[in-house]
Amino acid sequence: MGDRKEQPLRVGVAVRRRRRALELTLAVVAERSGLSVPFLSQVENERARPSRPSLERIADALGTTAVELLAAADPACSVDVLRADDEEVVPGEARVRALVRGHHQLHAMEFIGDHDEGREFQHRNDELMYIVDGAVEVEAEGRAHRLGRGDTLYLSGGVRHRWRATVPDTRVIVVAVADHIDAIEDSSKRR
Repeated sequence: MGDRKEQPLRVGVAVRRRRRALELTLAVVAERSGLSVPFLSQVENERARPSRPSLERIADALGTTAVELLAAADPACSVDVLRADDEEVVPGEARVRALVRGHHQLHAMEFIGDHDEGREFQHRNDELMYIVDGAVEVEAEGRAHRLGRGDTLYLSGGVRHRWRATVPDTRVIVVAVADHIDAIEDSSKRR
């Protein structure tokens, strides 16, 4: 019922993201594209759908292509349900399950069972680990942290870390700000 099928794309989200990344105002984009500020505002807020020629004019004004804007668009779905029973689970088998579909500001994954303990991670943005069941050991900034059921670990963006399950059938939820989000403060922009 609430499961996602084919949803129309929300291209306005991609337009706004691109415009803000370039630090442009709607007025500048309007001037460059020949489109009105009210129309561009409606596009960004999903109250108007641009025609293909209008989308190409917007893309040109943003230094990209209409195809790239469409590829970066979010599905027009603000609620999405992933069912736990959509996958067959084999007891004792390690697996990773995405908890969020698509290109969003957050990524969430569930790790069950053993994990590749030798692999080091370093994410651009912040991350939170929640131990649903079992136990893990996380090595970060030269320290080992032992976590058990119900514990959380917060890691700032850029912190190198690795982790491993220390108990069979451990379940860990990892939620992270997506790498395409510019959540790290740029010290060169501070005045």
